[in-house]
Amino acid sequence: QVQLVESGGGLVQAGGSLRLSCAASGLIIRRYAMGWFRQAPGKEREFVACINMSDGPTYYADSVKGRFTISRDNPKNTVYLQMSSLIPEDTAVYYCAADRRPYGACSRYSALSDFGSWGQGTQVTVSS
Repeated sequence: QVQLVESGGGLVQAGGSLRLSCAASGLIIRRYAMGWFRQAPGKEREFVACINMSDGPTYYADSVKGRFTISRDNPKNTVYLQMSSLIPEDTAVYYCAADRRPYGACSRYSALSDFGSWGQGTQVTVSS
């Protein structure tokens, strides 16, 4: 059974930083493209970033490009999202997700339906 467990969320002032972690079990992440999504109150879940298998190309939503960095530690079976220069508009629940298929690929156009396993989410709140 696949489990993705996010951690690292919290309350931070604008301009601050947070690092989110996503620990995977029941799935070998080096075989999968991995992504981060977020959902703000009253809005649809949206793509934030993804990283292809074997430390392949990474992709970002325009709204976070240059501020967020996605990375993976394959021996630890963990994916990270380093978030810097946070703004109130980044406030959301952040979700980690694994590609529906092993050896697949992600891009900036990846959709929610491309990902088959999801974590429970971690809240990020940025105060102004």
